[in-house]
Amino acid sequence: MASDPLSAAETRRYARHLVLKGMGGRGQQALKAARVLVVGAGGLGSPAIAYLAAAGVGTLGIIDNDTVSLSNLQRQMIHTTAGIGMGKAASAERFVQALNPEITVRLHTERLTPATAAAILADYDLVLDGTDNLATRRAVAAAAEALQRPLVSGAVSMFDGQVTVFVPDGPRFADLYPEAASDDDLPSCEATGILGPLTGVIGTLMAMEAIKLLTGIGEPLIGRVLTYDSQGARFSEFSF
Repeated sequence: MASDPLSAAETRRYARHLVLKGMGGRGQQALKAARVLVVGAGGLGSPAIAYLAAAGVGTLGIIDNDTVSLSNLQRQMIHTTAGIGMGKAASAERFVQALNPEITVRLHTERLTPATAAAILADYDLVLDGTDNLATRRAVAAAAEALQRPLVSGAVSMFDGQVTVFVPDGPRFADLYPEAASDDDLPSCEATGILGPLTGVIGTLMAMEAIKLLTGIGEPLIGRVLTYDSQGARFSEFSF
C-alpha cells in the first residue's frame, strides 16, 4: 500500500507515533494507506472507530443500519444525546470528522447480509466485526475468508469479553464458532445487560490488533482468543 507523504499537520498530529520505536514514519504511512471497515458502530465499534480514526487510518468504512437510542449511550461513547434518532453510521461519521478531519470516512447504511457482505468488504484491506449476532458474524467471516482479508473479531456479554484475529491460511471462524451454535443459545444484551466500560476494553483491544496487523508491529491474536473477566480483573488466553 502506498500513500501520500504526511502533511505538516499530520506530522504534528501523529508525533507520538512518529517517535515510537517500531512504528515511526513507516508505520504511520501504512496506517494512512490502509482501508479499514468497522462492522457495527455500537458498543465495540465505538471505541474501535475512535482509536482507528485517532491513529490515522486513511480510509475508515463504517457499516450500521441502526439508529442511536437513549439506551445506547451508557456504552456507545461516540454517540450523543443530541444524536438520538440519528443513524449510527452518520453519528459515527460526525464524531470522526470532529476528531480527525485528515481521514476519509465511507458510510454503509444498508444491512449487511450474506448476499451483500462480499461486495462491501471487497473495498477494504482489513475488517473489524463488533456485531452482536452470529448470523451477521458468520456472513462477515465468510466474506473475509473468501476475499482473503484479515478479520478482527470481538464479543462481549454481561461482565466478560473476548477478542481474536482470523487471517488467510489461519484457523477459521467455524473452528471457534461451530455451525451448531445459534443465537438462541447466547444471552442477549437487552435481556442480561452489559457493563458499559467492558465494551471500551474489548473495542480498544480490537483497534490495537488492527493497528498491529496494518503496521507489522508485535504478534497478533491469530489462533488465540484473549478473554477478559471484568469482575475478577483478569485476562486469560486460549488457543484454538
